[in-house]
Amino acid sequence: MTAAAKRPELRIAEDDVEISAIRAQGSGGQNVNKVSSAIHMRFDIAASALPDEVKERLLTLSDSRINKSGVLVIKAQQHRTQEMNKLDALSRLSELVQSVATPPKKRRPTKPSYGSKQRARAEKSQRSEKKALRARISD
Repeated sequence: MTAAAKRPELRIAEDDVEISAIRAQGSGGQNVNKVSSAIHMRFDIAASALPDEVKERLLTLSDSRINKSGVLVIKAQQHRTQEMNKLDALSRLSELVQSVATPPKKRRPTKPSYGSKQRARAEKSQRSEKKALRARISD
């Protein structure tokens, strides 16, 4: 089974997302001041229908798009059309939610093997002998 197959697929309800159209930044020709093609998406993590553990993992992310009140803000303005920017913003939101869908594996501390301990001791004694040979010879 692959990692993608293990990951549960989470759906984001349309009611949880607030989308508004804004004017895109940068140069754009004659239409730039008339057409609002960029998308400003707001997703309130705490008020969403996501499972509680997923909400916690989302809120603990150190992502600059998540503000102090727990609202994720995504701005999409790569494409020329509003629909494409909306799809881009939704896919970025979905990608972020899917990245925290599976809980992280717990770390199990490991012990060094017997052989690695023996090799470390042998190296240490060789280093000790080498340095002892560098010492000044006393009569």
